[in-house]
Amino acid sequence: MLTRVARPEPDEFAGFYAKFVQAIPVERDAIDVMEKQRVAIEALRRLSSEQAAYRYAPGKWSVRQVVGHLADVELIFTYRLLRIARGDATPLPGFDENAFVEGADFEQQPIGGLTAYLQAARDATLAIVRGLDEQVLLRRGIVNNHEVSVRALAYVNAGHVAHHLALLGERYHLDLPSV
Repeated sequence: MLTRVARPEPDEFAGFYAKFVQAIPVERDAIDVMEKQRVAIEALRRLSSEQAAYRYAPGKWSVRQVVGHLADVELIFTYRLLRIARGDATPLPGFDENAFVEGADFEQQPIGGLTAYLQAARDATLAIVRGLDEQVLLRRGIVNNHEVSVRALAYVNAGHVAHHLALLGERYHLDLPSV
């Protein structure tokens, strides 16, 4: 069982993913960060309904929408990772995250249900990544017209959540455990 994922090289992901890869400190790896993020996700479960509905500015997503977005994107990134890991060379499309949030009814869902969805998605991600070997982590595929490696997608997944957890602290004023 895989316990660590080596950091991807810059040529293993598109430039727009760099902020997510860079969100993972160099002394840590994607599996470690994904595991530690469970504590912050659990803290989100305990938010009040008012906290979960908070938006830091008009037109911005609520905390509920951010959590729903995190769960949806976790599944999308993990699906991409799985397809490439299994050797599927079919180019994969991009997606519009705003359309996904608009198409969901996250505002009507309890924060506990949304965090459970995110935890389930994360559990699937970790199970898949831990079942890979070093050679599979180096496989590359095409996503949104850009080449990306399996290990880069693991980092992008962890970094995407890290990015949004930081925003939830900074802009939404949530006191979440650091990871």
